[in-house]
Amino acid sequence: MYESHDPLYTVRMECTVSGVPVHFAENGSGTPVFALHGAGVDHREIAGALEPIFCNVSGFRRLYPDLPGMGRTPAPEAVASNDDVLDTLHGLIDSVIGDEPFLVIGHSYGGYLARAIADERSDQAIGLGLICPVGAKTRDVPTHEVLASEVDMPGDVGPDLEASYRSYFVVQTAETLRRFREYTAPAMSLVDEPGLGRIFSHWELRDPPESAKAYPHPVLILAGRQDATAGHAGPWDLVRHYPRATFAVVDRAGHALMHEQPGILQALVAEWLMRVREHSARQ
Repeated sequence: MYESHDPLYTVRMECTVSGVPVHFAENGSGTPVFALHGAGVDHREIAGALEPIFCNVSGFRRLYPDLPGMGRTPAPEAVASNDDVLDTLHGLIDSVIGDEPFLVIGHSYGGYLARAIADERSDQAIGLGLICPVGAKTRDVPTHEVLASEVDMPGDVGPDLEASYRSYFVVQTAETLRRFREYTAPAMSLVDEPGLGRIFSHWELRDPPESAKAYPHPVLILAGRQDATAGHAGPWDLVRHYPRATFAVVDRAGHALMHEQPGILQALVAEWLMRVREHSARQ
């Protein structure tokens, strides 16, 4: 364990799971919230989006792992599929949460893994949050459409970073550029591209999420109306599996919904946390 100099976190830690040193950051105390980032970044992106919520909502211990092949978590040859990633995450949960009830939330690729965790641990995972979730397949995905282009690119942003920003955001403003540079761009150079290619070549999970009984706990599903990666039709298909789900399609938001509509994200996540607490108190 070592102290973090990043104000978002109390500590950064590592836990070795089946030979994989999994790096994670954590903050706060109380009911654990296991938060999973998307592909091509690390824990800083989802932490940057969620931590402002917990300034006003206490009683939650936030855990932000770097997924294998991203951030400070390596992807050794033994991690060769999404099933292997999922097994690693289950091992991390066993080590740092144990049998305590927890919530799981994921953005994009992290949402795919979060769904599987909630499905396999439905007695323990008492809330599920999905932000622009991808799955085994997508459908009816719109083309990338920029709705606002109001930013002058600084001279220290190279062409590759600019292209990544332009292709990710549909709202291109000084504020979304700031968030991209702070929470997304620093992780891009840390990605193990061959490792992710190996993992993603075995994308579909052996046990598809939602293949068991209906998940009985509160769920939040957020989709961007202009999301050219996950779309909103596929996320809508999930609703029938979750009888306690709130589903919202957010206009003026693409796959970077967390950065483009932070106010809506914060309000709906805070409401989901309240629903989880209320539901858990009745059990």
